[in-house]
Amino acid sequence: MKVVLFCGGYGMRMRDGTSDLPKPMHSVGPRPLLWHVMRYYAHFGHTDFVLCLGYGAHHIKDYFLNYAETASNDFVLHGGKVELLSRDIEDWTITFVNTGLDSPIGERLRRVRHLVEGEEMFLANYADVLTDLDLNAMISTFRAGTATAALLAVPPQQAFHCVELGPDNSVTAISTPRDLPLWENGGYFVLRPEVFDSLPENGDLVTDACAALAKDGRMLAYPYRGWWQAADTVKERHALEAAYLAGTRPWMLWERPERDPLQALIQAELER
Repeated sequence: MKVVLFCGGYGMRMRDGTSDLPKPMHSVGPRPLLWHVMRYYAHFGHTDFVLCLGYGAHHIKDYFLNYAETASNDFVLHGGKVELLSRDIEDWTITFVNTGLDSPIGERLRRVRHLVEGEEMFLANYADVLTDLDLNAMISTFRAGTATAALLAVPPQQAFHCVELGPDNSVTAISTPRDLPLWENGGYFVLRPEVFDSLPENGDLVTDACAALAKDGRMLAYPYRGWWQAADTVKERHALEAAYLAGTRPWMLWERPERDPLQALIQAELER
């Protein structure tokens, strides 16, 4: 299944004042955030990627054109020659597409339409969020239905307190956004090509296409309360870096031992 990754935005909230890297190219451990997202999809067998490029496209192209397998794989050095004991991307297919410097997400998707239109369904991602979601469970749920699009729905991540007031302004309850019956877009999409029928020129994937599909009853959400983390800001990226260095890496499912197939099936049913 093809994976469309939107990696052409400016990423202004990620800027640290010293680098012109696009947001997906900021490092988490020895690899950029984009690699972690791609490695996650590859773990589930999805290795055909379409990168929607824009700002900082040369950084992304150069990274993969000069990819160093030794950065994240064990190897043996024989007389100056490298023998890799494992590889990351040898079975990956990556299509690099210039989708415009200032294009909104929906327009970036429209500009790669010819690459996914013949697919039964395809995956899409903002390339700036990580999770330990069982992706196959989300895909299976979507495939079993008739919706045109699905998105991962996660609880609000903000840390502020919500205050409920009584008639006399007395405080009746204090909670966090995660305690409320609210969900936000988690940035992981499963789409059928029919989504393009609802996507206007220079439109947005969520506010235009998904909103229109929701009105027609053709939009599905996959609620998930497990581990999920955005990397929209320098602070959030630093939190991921700290987790990586501490060895707490829930998104790196490929490092975990293989689960028993029956246990995986049970877990998928529990997450429905």
